[in-house]
Amino acid sequence: MRTLLINLTRFGDLLQCQAAVSGLAAKGASPALVCLDNFAGAASLLCGLSGVYPLSGAGLLALLEQGWPGALTSLDAWKRGLRCSFSFDRVCNLTPMVSARLLGRYLAEEGELAGFGLDRLGFGDTTDPWASFLQGASRVRGVSPFNVVDLFRKVVKVGDLPADARLRAPEPEALDVQRALLLKRAPDGCKGFVALQLGASEERRRWRAQSFAAVGDALWQREKLCPVLVGSGGERPLGEEYRRHAASPCVDRMGETSLPELAALLAASRLLITNDTGTMHLAAGLGTPVLALFFATAQPWDTGPYQEGSCSLEPDLPCHPCAFGTDCPDNHRCLRVVRPESVLDLALAFLRTGAWEGAADIAGARVWKSRFDSRGFMDLVSLSGHEGTERTVWLREQRRVYSQFLDRDRSKPFAPQRRETPLPLPPEAAAVLDRELGQAALLLDALTQQGRLLRQNPLPQVRQRFFSTWQRMAGLLHASPRLAALSLLWREETQGSDDLDVMLILAEHYLALFTAFREGLPAPLPAS
Repeated sequence: MRTLLINLTRFGDLLQCQAAVSGLAAKGASPALVCLDNFAGAASLLCGLSGVYPLSGAGLLALLEQGWPGALTSLDAWKRGLRCSFSFDRVCNLTPMVSARLLGRYLAEEGELAGFGLDRLGFGDTTDPWASFLQGASRVRGVSPFNVVDLFRKVVKVGDLPADARLRAPEPEALDVQRALLLKRAPDGCKGFVALQLGASEERRRWRAQSFAAVGDALWQREKLCPVLVGSGGERPLGEEYRRHAASPCVDRMGETSLPELAALLAASRLLITNDTGTMHLAAGLGTPVLALFFATAQPWDTGPYQEGSCSLEPDLPCHPCAFGTDCPDNHRCLRVVRPESVLDLALAFLRTGAWEGAADIAGARVWKSRFDSRGFMDLVSLSGHEGTERTVWLREQRRVYSQFLDRDRSKPFAPQRRETPLPLPPEAAAVLDRELGQAALLLDALTQQGRLLRQNPLPQVRQRFFSTWQRMAGLLHASPRLAALSLLWREETQGSDDLDVMLILAEHYLALFTAFREGLPAPLPAS
């Protein structure tokens, strides 16, 4: 089945669909890609595509300002050209925004549309619980235990295959050119290069340039490794700030490289030290070792580098990761609590021994090393003593139970595997979880009783109570920091059906989910 993928997102998000593309190609699906035209260069780095079809989003918007008939005529001509070039049986949309859903429905016509779509009435619709979970988890920070790459793999139905996220390697000639350019501009005595990505999508997610400069100075002074500044032309002011604070030389390539040239530069580097950026995903896909920094809303559990053995740091603060759309009451303390000494210690340990574990000075940070788990999903293991913390324990339990729940057959009863030992949670945290899960279970019981009554007596007041309980259930999940990712999943799975019997089966599934979580909690302390 030939598959057309839609990914109308940015550079890094586009690279994160490589494993999905590789899986589809391995299954003989001959995947092709629709992306925004300004990221077509990034699509050229992906392996296994049968074609890339850039869409001019800015051009369509400009035409819409002149009138919708012209824009629709242009879009229809683009669609005809696509269908003449690539005959596809299935459309899979990986972008949840409305414009991408509309495009998916438009391209699929009456054929199969997977991932994020629209129903016959124009409401948002997803064909897979993994897609709903992906959208829900992306809206609420700190609740997703799965890397986005693995969620993409599950949405396109290749999660059963070994993950292959390797990007297209630079041509040897391109690699030689970048090495020659670096050596030409490097100071005397240079023994190699470490790339530094100073930028990020938001200022609050950027580690301070002076902190990068302190690390760059020490790498040169101790190891004669020359820092190489990478990034877009718009990030050049960050390079200027770096140089103001730096006491040692660097090679500034910010704004000087195309994407293929950046790929070759990264391949010529011994290490990339970076914020959570597209450059991070590019380096990981090329096999360049990555030391990644996550601040504000960014966190390594869901957007960390998809590369076994990479290292990620995040501030060891109870407020991290912070929520979208909120102002920091502590003047972005997270950017200061991760110290240059910690990053330097990790970098030196790896550069000298090939292992991150030798770092000694990592106070103030949660440090994670990436690995693949028994399911073939990207996982993290703590190098800083945070494996037994409440947050990590709960993330791991979510991985265990959600992986079963999202894979379930919705036409059959859901019976997850039970835990062999209780979760090692503090009593206070276990009590809060038990209370929230208990409240959800009570609402589900009430919903089930009201649904059965509604089936027998479809009176308006019974229907009103039923949907009021449904809404309370969604509100309870949304308000819980521990269960918020389920809020959208609950809404989409239940409101997508007008069959009361299906609704009642879904209520039984969610009750089994909450019961599985509650059964894994430690026994409550006896009342004093």
